[in-house]
Amino acid sequence: MQLTCANIWYLLTHRSFLIVLLIVNFLGTLYGYYWYGGQLAVTDPIFYIFVPDSPTASLFFCFVLVAWILGKSWPLMEALALITLVKYGVWADVMNIWTLIETGSIGGQGWMLVASHFAMAAQAVIYMSKYTFKLWHVGVAAVWTLHNDVIDYVFGQMPMYRDLEAYTNYIGYFTFWLSIICISLAVFSVKRRNHLPK
Repeated sequence: MQLTCANIWYLLTHRSFLIVLLIVNFLGTLYGYYWYGGQLAVTDPIFYIFVPDSPTASLFFCFVLVAWILGKSWPLMEALALITLVKYGVWADVMNIWTLIETGSIGGQGWMLVASHFAMAAQAVIYMSKYTFKLWHVGVAAVWTLHNDVIDYVFGQMPMYRDLEAYTNYIGYFTFWLSIICISLAVFSVKRRNHLPK
């Protein structure tokens, strides 16, 4: 059988594949929250929800997948998932490669994080044409995302990368503009969808 874009999209949106993707994302989410256990142990409870950025992003996508599997859509979760999966997927890869440059090694776990976070961002982009969110959903997701940046870099709750502590101000600046780019990607997704033939 000839492999075409239509065939690939059929596979990617098939209920069975979405169930497998849900299981993978759910397990990754659980591992992500476990990975943040050490930081959460020394975090003021008021900040708990803002600390585990990547697993919360994949949790948003789990809700999206559940809705799709049930033949429904959850637009706000879609907007949150697209923005945060791309943001924290790219962010974590940049931080790990930066750590590699600084230290010369990131070990097996570091490379696992690079691969898994790349996959996070990639899946969010791959499904862009399936999203149903509107601009107001993007607005709500943007508030969440930028507020999270404030909590991270004003209140000092950013993920711990001890080898990069000297660059915290630069990382905060990079993170803000990465948020803007990801929010703009979501806006582009809406605009593009609005201009497609009905």
